[in-house]
This record gives sequence, C-alpha cells and structure tokens, in this order.
Amino acid sequence: MVALAAVFTLAGCGFHPLYGPRKTSRTAAVVATIKIDRIKDRKGQVLRNFLLDRLNPLGAPRRPRYVLRVTLTESRQELGIRKDETATRANLRTVASFELFRPGAKKPLFKGHSESTNSFNIVDSDFATLVAEADARKRAARRLSDEIATRLALYFDRTAASRDQGGS
Repeated sequence: MVALAAVFTLAGCGFHPLYGPRKTSRTAAVVATIKIDRIKDRKGQVLRNFLLDRLNPLGAPRRPRYVLRVTLTESRQELGIRKDETATRANLRTVASFELFRPGAKKPLFKGHSESTNSFNIVDSDFATLVAEADARKRAARRLSDEIATRLALYFDRTAASRDQGGS
C-alpha cells in the first residue's frame, strides 16, 4: 500500500524517467538529428565514435537539425613516486567542452563541459604503460560520451516539457 502511494506521489510531482515509455520516442528522435562535428586528434576520434553510438545509433542524420561541437583537453599527473623519483601511477584528466548549435547559427543553444579522471599504472615495460594509458583514455571517452548524451537528452526533454506547458 505504501509503495502504491509513493508511485502516485512521484507521478503527481512531475517525476518521470528520462528514457521511459512516454519520452523514449520523442527524446531519442530529436537526439538522433544531431550531427557530430569532427573532433581533433585520435582521442577526439574515439570520443566521436562513442558519441555516434549513443546519439546516432541508426547512422548519421541526413538532414541534421542540430550540430554538436566538442573540444577536448587532456592532462596527466604522475602519482606514487618511488625513492628513485620514478612514478608508479598516473591520473589522466580529460575535459570535453561541448556546444549545440542549429546548423549555420553562431550562438549555441546549449553548452557545457564534462570531465573524467582515470588512473593507470606506470610499470617497467613501456609497452604495458602505453596500453594502460590508452585504456584510461578509452574509459574517459566512454564516460564523457555517456555524460554528454545524457545532458543533451535532458536538455531536449526539458525544452519539450517547457513547450508542452506553454513556455517558450
């Protein structure tokens, strides 16, 4: 009985799941109309591929209604210093700044930034360290793409709700 009351209370306050049945087709359809501009460097290419998987699972839109521009910055901080002053661990911090535009527009509709910090071990083998760093970079790209896709879906969900309620 208490659980049933909680469900009605949540429904009455306007709570609804972002990807629930009511919003799935509308939000997903709008998000699928986003063209993702190329992102500089190999790490940008990896992030763009993850974004394509999240935003355009059926392929790039033929007539995009929006354009997403992303800029990546990355920094590495070495941690866990040994007595001989060599590092044994490092943090890879990746920041993605993004802007959503209408095609040809100068002013963004929505902008934000997301960041991810991933650690990896620095070992005696240079190859193993490179592989660990590449894995940390890939984990960061996946996390950033998830966060950017979620924030874009929330943006579209809120603007649709605002329109549905008679807002601008």
